[in-house]
Amino acid sequence: MNTAVYPGTFDPITNGHTDLVERAARLFDRVIVSVAASPKKAPLLPLDLRVDLAKEVLGHLPNVEVIGFDSLLANLVKEQNANIILRGLRAVSDFEYEFQLANMNRKLAPQAESMFLTPAEHLSFISSTLIREIASLGGDVSKFVHPAVEKALRESLGQ
Repeated sequence: MNTAVYPGTFDPITNGHTDLVERAARLFDRVIVSVAASPKKAPLLPLDLRVDLAKEVLGHLPNVEVIGFDSLLANLVKEQNANIILRGLRAVSDFEYEFQLANMNRKLAPQAESMFLTPAEHLSFISSTLIREIASLGGDVSKFVHPAVEKALRESLGQ
């Protein structure tokens, strides 16, 4: 059984993330979307809300589960008996950082292979950072995120 862990901050989860998870769900027996607490990144949305939003957005996929975590990814991979660490690549600029992470994870969790998926071309420019910035300035993010995510962003930003 192939179990993939897809870690990220998901602050917020975007249509690009959803596209990647939908495709991963066709490739792997089990996909665990692992929402990182990431306090050093100072997320806009609290961890429990990010987990709830991911569960709502991805609820149509029976072999996908969503969990929150605040530990070392390698430990989570071991706890979940995962053999794949799934990461997304939007652009060539992502590759150097992801390559470095993959090599470190190979040392920390040798039982797992890092695999990379790219989002559909029409979603490749979407990032959580851009979504937060657009939303914070009152812009329309409805084309880039699930309606529940848009609502949560507006409420979080007091709009």
